[in-house]
Amino acid sequence: MIALSLAEIAEVVGGQTHDIPDPSVQVTGPVVRDSREVVPGSLFVAFVGERADGHDYARAVVEAGAVAVLASRPVGVPAIVVEDVQSALGALARHVVRSLGATLVALTGSAGKTSTKDLIAQVLRRKAPTVFTPGSLNNEIGLPLTALSATDETRFLVLEMGARGIGHIRYLAGLTPPRIGLVLNVGSAHIGEFGGREQIAQAKGELVEALPEDGAAVLNADDPLVRAMASRTKAKVVLFGESAEADVRAENVRLTDSGQPAFRLHTPSGASDVTMRLYGEHHVSNALAAAAVAHELGMSAQEIATALSEAGSLSRWRMEVTERPDGVTIVNDAYNANPESMRAALRALAAMGRGRRTWAVLGKMAELGDEALAEHDAVGRLAVRLNVSKLVAVGGLEASWLQLGAYNEGSWGEESVHVSDAQAAVDLLRSELRPGDVVLVKASRSVGLEGVAQALLETGAEGEVAAR
Repeated sequence: MIALSLAEIAEVVGGQTHDIPDPSVQVTGPVVRDSREVVPGSLFVAFVGERADGHDYARAVVEAGAVAVLASRPVGVPAIVVEDVQSALGALARHVVRSLGATLVALTGSAGKTSTKDLIAQVLRRKAPTVFTPGSLNNEIGLPLTALSATDETRFLVLEMGARGIGHIRYLAGLTPPRIGLVLNVGSAHIGEFGGREQIAQAKGELVEALPEDGAAVLNADDPLVRAMASRTKAKVVLFGESAEADVRAENVRLTDSGQPAFRLHTPSGASDVTMRLYGEHHVSNALAAAAVAHELGMSAQEIATALSEAGSLSRWRMEVTERPDGVTIVNDAYNANPESMRAALRALAAMGRGRRTWAVLGKMAELGDEALAEHDAVGRLAVRLNVSKLVAVGGLEASWLQLGAYNEGSWGEESVHVSDAQAAVDLLRSELRPGDVVLVKASRSVGLEGVAQALLETGAEGEVAAR
């Protein structure tokens, strides 16, 4: 964080100082909420959670080097006490962002946010120092913590914004006002909470409404609900996609034999070829979104294409491809799942598994509301249409819908199976996998299927596992 004294922070957040001998002492380290992340110069934010109360760690974090604690009550060590810790954290982030000379890029969408954010960051940091959201810390706590990690040297601040209801993105954009706003897509993620895709579009469009007139709204030309958001902003509109009308577009899209996308990137200032290290055709849209942002910030088509071709995955459990010494390939995409990302992952599996036996180990997609049965059934059917060799549906009712969809689509019989839990899936795969097989593991985060991928990597592995 940019250096601020405890007195300055107290003024910004409207707090009272307690047990602080010298209010001029500065916070020079990061702002953190996890006591394990404290380093000398830190400010520790004490949240009260379901399992732990950050206030209980106050003395330990100060002993570890924290300058003070941002707290909701006195804690017997240097503290800035406020009525609401979350609101205070947001106010501090707002102050710091406005003090920076950085260009703020914000993005949202139903699917692909984290992968696209990682691509944008890897492209932009070739141009100037860039700070970006780690993993998926895209809510009212994670976003300000990321913003506060920027320093005076930061030139680009790339923030992922998530939403679970109307008004969420408006709030986040108020904390960290973007100059460039990117909307990827409007899909079915959290549709059970929102009530429909139109409501999701309403929420996602709050990002472009927050843009200044001299800003830029980067919109997906291939998604009608996103493209329609052009009417909701006074900022410049930049379209990306495979549509001929897109300002930044892809031509000659194809997949390599290993399932990695390649295409010709076209921008208003030129064209260049891209061959990505990531897996799956869905990354083409993500790459075009990143390219549109980078072009708007002054990078050439050649610079962007080179960066996209060299970019890797920065966030765990997202199409993480690892080959075991025996030739079995594990695709760990278990961080989360929704209908759009599930379909994209299955298509990537089909492309990677040409001439090989493929396994789709799938679990529940959460928060689909009344659409849950139809969406799980559709995913099971798609696995059959893509000629996936075997579907292993893991879990309870939703998994049974996956398996039933596959069975009804292709009368699969032994080609689809429903197992009760992750351990049952591991036991099945351990007994049946053969060298050369490709295994996709994917479900909503709550299912915890990343443990299946990890167990398979540890099974029968002698020597070093080669990760690609």
